[in-house]
Amino acid sequence: MKEIWDQWDDEIKQLFYSNYGDLPYLFDIKVDKYLFRALAQYWNPTYSCFTFGKVDLIPTVEEYMTLLHCPKIQIYKAYSRVAIVSTF
Repeated sequence: MKEIWDQWDDEIKQLFYSNYGDLPYLFDIKVDKYLFRALAQYWNPTYSCFTFGKVDLIPTVEEYMTLLHCPKIQIYKAYSRVAIVSTF
C-alpha cells in the first residue's frame, strides 16, 4: 500500500485524506514486533478490545498515539466504523 501511496500525486492524496482521514500516517510507523506480539495475545476480536483475565480494556486515541509513536493523528477527529450487530 505504501508503494501505491508513493505513486499518487498531491491531488489524489488529498482526496484520500478527505475520505479516510489520517490513515496514511500509519505508513511511516515502525512497529515494535515484541510489543505487537505481547498485545496480540490479549486482543479479543469478538469485542474489539484487550482482555486481561476478566477485565476488558480499550485504549484511548491518545494511548494508541503513544504506543504507535504517531503524534500526527488528529485527536479531536472521530475515528469510527459501523458495528455489524447480528440479530437473533
